Amino acid sequence: MDDVPAFLRRLFDAAVAAADPAKIVPPALPEPPTGRTIVVGAGKASAAMARAVDRAWPRDAELSGCVVTRYGHGCDAGRIEIVEAAHPVPDEAGWQAAQQILDLVREAGPDDLILCLISGGGSALLSLPAGDIPREDKQELTKALLKSGAAIDEINCVRKHISAVKGGRLAQAAGSARMLALAISDVAGDDPSVIASGPTVPDPSTREEAKAVLERYGIKPPESIATWLDSDESETPKPGDDSFANVETRVIGRPLASLKAAAEVAEREGVAPLILGDIIEGEAQDVAKVMAAMAVSCRDHGLPAGAPCVLLSGGELTVTHDGGGRGGPNAEFVLGMARELAGQAGLWALACDTDGIDGSEDNAGAWCGPDTAARAQRSGAGLGKALDEHDSYGFFKAVDGLVMSGPTLTNVNDFRAVFVESGD
Repeated sequence: MDDVPAFLRRLFDAAVAAADPAKIVPPALPEPPTGRTIVVGAGKASAAMARAVDRAWPRDAELSGCVVTRYGHGCDAGRIEIVEAAHPVPDEAGWQAAQQILDLVREAGPDDLILCLISGGGSALLSLPAGDIPREDKQELTKALLKSGAAIDEINCVRKHISAVKGGRLAQAAGSARMLALAISDVAGDDPSVIASGPTVPDPSTREEAKAVLERYGIKPPESIATWLDSDESETPKPGDDSFANVETRVIGRPLASLKAAAEVAEREGVAPLILGDIIEGEAQDVAKVMAAMAVSCRDHGLPAGAPCVLLSGGELTVTHDGGGRGGPNAEFVLGMARELAGQAGLWALACDTDGIDGSEDNAGAWCGPDTAARAQRSGAGLGKALDEHDSYGFFKAVDGLVMSGPTLTNVNDFRAVFVESGD
């Protein structure tokens, strides 16, 4: 293959296109109700989802509402207001939007339809502290959780129990109104109770589990949060609660569908795809070691697939560190692959976040190839130092290995492709 990085980028682009709200939202929309249609939502894809609703909804049917998305991920959604706010640590704009959304839901009547648009990132964006928890305390705890190395379901377990809207509480506020939630999944297993911390579905987790997460990772919460978690009020609505009688939640976008779309592109270009799964989690550097070993096995032994092949996977990786370096888990994974594959012929890797933003930087992810270590040496970029300092962004900027897509306005989590060239 003449241009492997371009091939890997085509796979990523196909994965993103499969989760485009303009494609997947309209077929899921219901008929307009006799009353109003109130659109609310949160997530990195929510603005594009709202735009798809506005364009597909009859012009003579009443439509209004508000959704909140990450800064830079907004778009014109016609009759629906778009608010941009901070992610992953919530800010004032996000809190005000969450309060506005909660008020809109509370105002809905029995003839109205509440259309809730949910996607990854909604946990941070739809952020309204429960009880008397100060916003600053919730910010502090969020930062500690994000640095702890906790899995997303563990983080969301805590978030649900200190929120006025997550963990089914938004559905509770709907009263007698009908609510339909459309969700684009960015989580392992596509569990609606985990996507954006499940604002419209029952929460099977408990406040005791939330407290156990904090203890497991050595996080001492602010006093206001500790006091709240000790109270019965912090418990979320459970399966069987009457609050969900008029609520339906559908997952309309899934990571596996995006991996399959990328696999189809690979097949058309004569490369055998092997989908390893969409629920791979763990520390980015640890997962890189496993993936690198698998790629070497494919090249040398034809197992689990013979070259040319591409190993496709999704899920959400983590990076545990105390700060200092720049870069998200996708670039960190590729940094680990660069170390493991240094000097190895015919092996390439790309990893990107399908929302177009890897962590808090401006890149979607990164790619590496057989000559990455050599290019690093020529540019003065230290591979070992970058790994130790978790500075994947700085490393790949130096070797021209960053993948820049800009916000994609969707989100089905991480996309990874490891390409094994034929030796012929």
